[in-house]
Amino acid sequence: MNHVSTAAIGLRAWRQFLVLAETLHFGRAAERLNMTQPPLTLAIQQIESRLGVALFERTRRSVALTAAGAALVEPVRQLLQQAAALPALAQTAGHGAVGRLRLGFVSTVAFDALPRWLREFREAAPGVGVVLREATTDVQLQAFERTELDAGFVLHAPGMAPAAGLSQLSIGIDELLLALPDTLPFARASRLALPQVLAQPLVIFPRAIAPSLYDAILAFYHRHGASPAIAQEAIQMQTIVNLVSAGLGLAWVPRPMTVLQRAGVAYRALPASADAPCCETSLVWRPDAGPVVERFVAHVRRSLHTTSRRRAGVGRS
Repeated sequence: MNHVSTAAIGLRAWRQFLVLAETLHFGRAAERLNMTQPPLTLAIQQIESRLGVALFERTRRSVALTAAGAALVEPVRQLLQQAAALPALAQTAGHGAVGRLRLGFVSTVAFDALPRWLREFREAAPGVGVVLREATTDVQLQAFERTELDAGFVLHAPGMAPAAGLSQLSIGIDELLLALPDTLPFARASRLALPQVLAQPLVIFPRAIAPSLYDAILAFYHRHGASPAIAQEAIQMQTIVNLVSAGLGLAWVPRPMTVLQRAGVAYRALPASADAPCCETSLVWRPDAGPVVERFVAHVRRSLHTTSRRRAGVGRS
C-alpha cells in the first residue's frame, strides 16, 4: 500500500505539473518553463513518488493524464492563481484596503456627517467590511475594553478625554441647543429669558452614559444659581426629544439633533451672553487597531480638513 510522502510539494513543482497537463508534451512544456526536458521529467517523477500515484500515462509517442492527474488540474490552477494574488493582497491589507472595521457611534453623529463618511469610505475602500454598532459613549468604552470595537464616535464635554489609552480625533464642538415643549408660553419668544429656562423641569440622560457632559450641563445651572429639577432620564437622544414633545420638560441637545423634527418641540438657542454648555464629538480608536482603522481615521481627518477649508473659502468670499 502506497503512502503519501510528508515532504511538501512546492509551487514550482505544481506549475511544472500544470504546464505539462496543458501541453501533454514534455518538450513543449519544458520550453514554456524555460528548462530542459530531463529536469522536467525528474520533477514529475518526484511529484508522483510523493503522491504515490501516477499523474501521466507515457508512451513513446504520447502523454496523457491519468484520472488522478485530471482531478488535480483545476485545483492546482486555482492554487497557483491564489499564490500569485498573495503579494497584492498583502499590499492592500497593509494599506488598510481590505479587512474589517468595527465602528461604534452615538446617535447624534448619524444625524450629521457619519452617513457621508461611510459612503465615501466604502467607495474608497470597497474591500473593507464595516460593522456598525450604535451605542452610547459608556457602552462603547466598555466594548473597547473587551476589544469588541476598533473605533467609535463618542460624545463628551469639550476638552475632556473620553478614556485613557485611546487615540482621539476631535470632530467638532457644538453649543447645546434647547429642545422645548412648544406649549411653553416663551417657546416661540424672540429672545429666551434665562430665568424662565432654568425654572423648567429637565429631561436628561443618566450621568453614567456621558459623565463629563452631564456634569457640564449641571455646572451651567449652578453657575447661574439654579439646581435643575430632573423630570425624567432617558438613554437615547431621540427618546429625550420625544419626551420633550410629550411636555415632560426641556432638554439640552447637540445641534445635529435639530434635524429630528417632532410635533410639539421647538429648538432654540440661548443668547451668546448666557454662555450655554457645549458638547464635543470625538472619533476614538485603539492605537493598535491596525491599517484599516488608520485608513478610516485618515479619511475622516481629510474630510474635516476639506470642510474646514471650504468654509474658510466661503467666509472670504
